[in-house]
Amino acid sequence: MSSFSGDDKHLGNNIPCQQSEQKQQQQEEKLSPFTKRILIVDDDIDITFTIKKGFEAENKKDDNKIFFKLDAYNNPLQALSEFKPDFYDLILIDINMPTMDGLEFSAKILNLDVNPRICLMSSGMINQDALAEQHPSRGIGCFITKPVTIENLVGRVKAELD
Repeated sequence: MSSFSGDDKHLGNNIPCQQSEQKQQQQEEKLSPFTKRILIVDDDIDITFTIKKGFEAENKKDDNKIFFKLDAYNNPLQALSEFKPDFYDLILIDINMPTMDGLEFSAKILNLDVNPRICLMSSGMINQDALAEQHPSRGIGCFITKPVTIENLVGRVKAELD
């Protein structure tokens, strides 16, 4: 798999994966009515890891009014088999995945969930108008082009959740 070039704030950089059970438990305890649950489905392990770390950092900010709880999958088939309808506030899906592309995954989610909010991500330019015309969907609300900084991704997610 290839990574994006740039600094550690951009998706796609290799960052060592270490998270203690204690930190995970502290995050679980912080769940509140202001918690927003996000499902990430991207075949690139580096990207899902970087997104999770970015949102964990956002959770630690003192002025943060929303707490994010993320579930990440690198296999869309597994994500689909473990999907819980009406559970996630937002679903971030990579368009280009080998086992099932993001559009097919989105269509299957739309059959399982009444009102999902979906953001599609792509490492290439997205022709949003053509995509919306080819795949009209009640749930696809935003399109994100990678690479994207964590700050911009968090901002897009917050805007979508408002």
